[in-house]
Amino acid sequence: MSTEAAIGEGTKIWHLAQVREGVQMGRDCIIGRGAYVGPGVVMGDNCKVQNYGLVYEPAVLGNGVFIGPAVVLTNDTYPRAVTPDGELKSAHDWTPVGVTIRDGASIGARAVCIAPVTIGRWATVAAGAVVTKDVPDFALVAGVPARRIRWVGRAGVPLEAEGDEWVCPETGARYREENDELREVSA
Repeated sequence: MSTEAAIGEGTKIWHLAQVREGVQMGRDCIIGRGAYVGPGVVMGDNCKVQNYGLVYEPAVLGNGVFIGPAVVLTNDTYPRAVTPDGELKSAHDWTPVGVTIRDGASIGARAVCIAPVTIGRWATVAAGAVVTKDVPDFALVAGVPARRIRWVGRAGVPLEAEGDEWVCPETGARYREENDELREVSA
């Protein structure tokens, strides 16, 4: 891994933020005060990591991903400070696993995503939710553990049922639900 981070043009990093070695960050991102982006994390263009968001390696964020204030993306399936014989663990005593967040998805304030999970395209994780399993594209999940409570469109607004389709009240975009998945309907 490179000892330097690659920061895209137009990206802004606020004071007290920590961007570690090997990070690959796209253009026009915003990293808020006190945020942490771990070694080797990959972020697309136009991402926002709000104040005190913790993005632990090896997370992968698509384009346009929003990480709310104090969100935590974990990376240790079975966390322990010590080995079974009581010795302090080192980097060689565990294998990090990551959270993957697809294009356009948003993670609300103080939510926790327990790796390994994937958050689908344009999905929304409600503030304070604890995500323990994959989230489908366009799903709005909430609770502990997080469960799908609605569908949302690209605008983030809950969709409204209209016949056998779902419609975004803000954009008019149409979607179809099949086998617990939502897909965009071609215009």
